[in-house]
Amino acid sequence: MTMSHGNETEPTRKSPLDIAEHMARSNEWPFERTGESEVTLLVRGKWADYRVSFSWMSNIEALHIACGFDVKVPERSQAEVQKLIAMINARLWVGHFDLWSEEGMVLHRHSLVLSGGTEASKSQCEVLLSSALDACERYYPAFQFVVWAGEGAKEAMEAAMFETSGQA
Repeated sequence: MTMSHGNETEPTRKSPLDIAEHMARSNEWPFERTGESEVTLLVRGKWADYRVSFSWMSNIEALHIACGFDVKVPERSQAEVQKLIAMINARLWVGHFDLWSEEGMVLHRHSLVLSGGTEASKSQCEVLLSSALDACERYYPAFQFVVWAGEGAKEAMEAAMFETSGQA
């Protein structure tokens, strides 16, 4: 087995954050490059405005996305929101929700591992973003149901899973 001694030059990798910036420009979403390793976009959804942060974590070669929305979870509701998050996460195939207890903030998070110098494609970044936004749009009402209406996680989940057909 041969070991690399670090004297070889690695080709420069294109930043996946450039793709996130391009998506923001193309969709006319406000964005800010907060440094070499992060871009934050503001995306208007049906239920809320979503703050989406793309972070490039070079030490683990992963592009991380965190999508948050404006629901401040008070301490009294956090246990029920944690139950709701567990129920939702059991249904998700991609990504997961977290509650940052200190801030009372709910986030949908996911990472794209790009090990070995692999570069992110435009379509991979688009799917990363759309899956985060889809999950937030789908479950936002359930979080509201628990936080603002004071309902239980089970009732909130049942309400979120109820889909209507047609239009009134």
